Amino acid sequence: MIAAVVLAAGKSSRMGQDKALLPFRNSSFLEEILFTLEKVPVQRVVVVLGHNAPQICSSVRFHNAEIVVNFNYQKGQTSSLLMGLEAVESTKLEGILLCLVDHPLISVKVVRRLQDEFRVKEPLLAIPTYQGKSGHPVVFSRALFGEFQDLASGEGANLVSRRHHNETLFVEVHENGILKDVDTPADYEALTSEGK
Repeated sequence: MIAAVVLAAGKSSRMGQDKALLPFRNSSFLEEILFTLEKVPVQRVVVVLGHNAPQICSSVRFHNAEIVVNFNYQKGQTSSLLMGLEAVESTKLEGILLCLVDHPLISVKVVRRLQDEFRVKEPLLAIPTYQGKSGHPVVFSRALFGEFQDLASGEGANLVSRRHHNETLFVEVHENGILKDVDTPADYEALTSEGK
């Protein structure tokens, strides 16, 4: 089985407000991602919160998603990933679909394609690409859990993906939304202007 982990614990300092709660379409960034995951579906969905967790919990409809709170979110994104992995750990788990809250344009089509390719070809990682550029979400094998857990404080999860470049399946898709990383007010303005 494949479980989804959504990372939404950061302080969003460059944005100036919680990215999870940014209005998008008819909901918010986080709700849009959860709505997409409901339609795939994946076996389980775990959302890792941290900064401003109480407000996010009271503002977002989580449906069947499970919530874990990383009280040490200041240690970086990898600390939140490890909490997500611990929450979904199961002997039946084949891999993780990793979603970032600042990439709200994930689609059902892309997620299904990643899952299908991962199950058939069994790479260590499956990463979507658009015109040769890598994006999100990413699927990675349970076989990599130990390497994530061994990362030193301050080391990013991309260190593991770079280490296994030759064992990564790059899946070309036709949606540039996989590249839309919304970190600043200018990014958000550009994203919302595209739909007008």
